[in-house]
Amino acid sequence: MLVDLKTILADTREKHYAVGLFNCVTLEMTKGILQAAEELSSPVIIGPAESLLPGASLEEYADMMLGMARRARVPVALHFDHGFTPELVERAIALGFTSVMYDCSMLPFEENVRRTREMAAKAHAAGCSLEAEIGHVGSNGSAEEGIARTVYTQPDEALQFAAESGCDALAVAIGTAHGVYKAAPKLDLECLARIADACPTPLVLHGGSGLSDDDFRACVANGISKINIFTHNNLAAARAAHEHFTPETGAFELMPYVTEAVRRETMHHMRVFGSDGKA
Repeated sequence: MLVDLKTILADTREKHYAVGLFNCVTLEMTKGILQAAEELSSPVIIGPAESLLPGASLEEYADMMLGMARRARVPVALHFDHGFTPELVERAIALGFTSVMYDCSMLPFEENVRRTREMAAKAHAAGCSLEAEIGHVGSNGSAEEGIARTVYTQPDEALQFAAESGCDALAVAIGTAHGVYKAAPKLDLECLARIADACPTPLVLHGGSGLSDDDFRACVANGISKINIFTHNNLAAARAAHEHFTPETGAFELMPYVTEAVRRETMHHMRVFGSDGKA
């Protein structure tokens, strides 16, 4: 069933689990993620990011994913991740996405608040939830380089931002970065705990590709409600296609292997996040 982000995260803090946003870009990936959610009776969040739009347009993603989400036997939010361009965020809202992220984290605090508040009003009017980011989770290049450019979230600013912006979920920077890590990131769990104590808004972890299962569990225990996953599933899909390819193999024959690899990877993370059985 299709629900908004606010609904899907409502009891995560109270029951100490997180829901995964599994970015997906193909039919096979989307099927694998939803199969995992149904098998484990887990709520789930799916959808593309602005950086993934070269693979398909927002309209094409909506055409494929909205119907699949509505037919699912578990709660599913369709999320447009890391929207930097306001026109694209508004288009996602108009297309029926039930959650959007408007990322103004590189702007000064007051401008981030102002723009987020304006977009949140548009999203809420359409029955859509809005995620924002404060601090900045680095990216571009290796994850280690991204961490060097990370602006860490401060607890008092998180509370002020959530109250003034009207966001439904808040991505925080605690020592992760987008991309593939060459070395394990160093999380500031004490900072995360202080943010969670100060700010009741559901908190989001981005850039988790280099984290261990215990790292993820520690983040959930210290207040994270939503965890973004793409690199794990993207690489699992590519490996499955590579392992089963022969000069005589067509795309159609590879589809079940890709779906199965993503299903297994997604199920693993759902168990780690504690969302299994929460649908």
